[in-house]
Amino acid sequence: MSAQHRGANFPVPAARGDLPVVDSHLYDDLLPPEAALALTAGHRHHLDPYVGVTETGTPRRGLYDLDRAGSAPHWAVKAARSYLDGLAPHQRVVGALPMDAPEWRLWTNAIPTWHPKGLRLERLAGADRDRALTVLEESLSPAGYAQVRAAMALNANLGELIGDYQDTLTEFAYWFTVFGTPSEDSPWGWQLMGHHVDLHCVFVGGQVVLAPVFLGAEPTTGTGRFEGLRAFDAETETGLALRRSLDPHREEEFLLGSSLRARDLPPELAGPWNGRHLAGAGADNLVLPPEGIVAASLPPGQRDGLVDLIRVYLDRLPARQAGRMLALVREHFGETRFAWRGGHDDECAFYYRIHSPVLLVEYDNHPGVFLTNPEPARFHVHTIVRAPNGNDYGRDLLAQHYRLHHGDTGGHGTG
Repeated sequence: MSAQHRGANFPVPAARGDLPVVDSHLYDDLLPPEAALALTAGHRHHLDPYVGVTETGTPRRGLYDLDRAGSAPHWAVKAARSYLDGLAPHQRVVGALPMDAPEWRLWTNAIPTWHPKGLRLERLAGADRDRALTVLEESLSPAGYAQVRAAMALNANLGELIGDYQDTLTEFAYWFTVFGTPSEDSPWGWQLMGHHVDLHCVFVGGQVVLAPVFLGAEPTTGTGRFEGLRAFDAETETGLALRRSLDPHREEEFLLGSSLRARDLPPELAGPWNGRHLAGAGADNLVLPPEGIVAASLPPGQRDGLVDLIRVYLDRLPARQAGRMLALVREHFGETRFAWRGGHDDECAFYYRIHSPVLLVEYDNHPGVFLTNPEPARFHVHTIVRAPNGNDYGRDLLAQHYRLHHGDTGGHGTG
């Protein structure tokens, strides 16, 4: 359908949806085999022995240092205790899990094909939901919290825009789980999971690990009662600014391909569910050889542009943690690479990747899932952030903590 939604550059859907989704549950047995395989990856792989994202299949050690002098997350701890104290006993049974529960690694950026543990925010009383959101707010930077809330609201915008899936495409169709006992000394954390919003936040002493993170939106601008709401402008525009600054004669170092149109892509990168993304749900043990231009080889201005782009993603963390992570990434600029696929004009869809030993970022434009655009477009964005070499879910820092305080890691992992 060629009609455009008034005031926005995305197509109005031509028909009601036919995905087998009811009340935020996706019935994978009713999907075509290819779609079912992609959309069940998180469930199929969450019990695989954990390795982490690596370049060769073997994680490098000694990349992450446990900060024993870091300041405790006082306000996040206070908010999490308040949230848990307000729950009824039957709610706490499924809403608060042990630190080593396997559900840490059970998530999807689509619609779950299983019955998630954790408490669905829209099923909570208003005061309980507000307390849950306060845990997020006290754990993230103001900008990070605002972005998460915008993505959640844009999920509701999508449901209202298409007039369908209104038991699923809502602002609070997300499962929130606290892991461990909120403490200023002992490790604990939380997960928020649902369509286009997946966050894993782990506190280890004074350090915060926010990985894996999946944030996205279709579309990225609000309509109707959500008019004026926007998301992922910085991820898009800062990425474009860096791409446009790169030297054309060095394209062979960073350009993976000049188009995201399906006919121009290898089949494995042209699917409607994962697109170009490699590090999504179920990819905790991804083996990803480095591709792209080496950060340390860029002239100062271009290097600054890459730092600006990295900051966009790290600034979801509290300021001190973001600064610490940026310093860690800088230490590895000799091994950090930037890769691009697609165009870089004012309309072309594109994909980019930042791959460091301690940070993996993917940005991708997608075709329509609930909207009708058959090819990737700027108004459908997916982003992923991971901590390679074994620190997703804070696993590397947790192992160090338990060796220091318990002599080993037995029974203290994150699943």
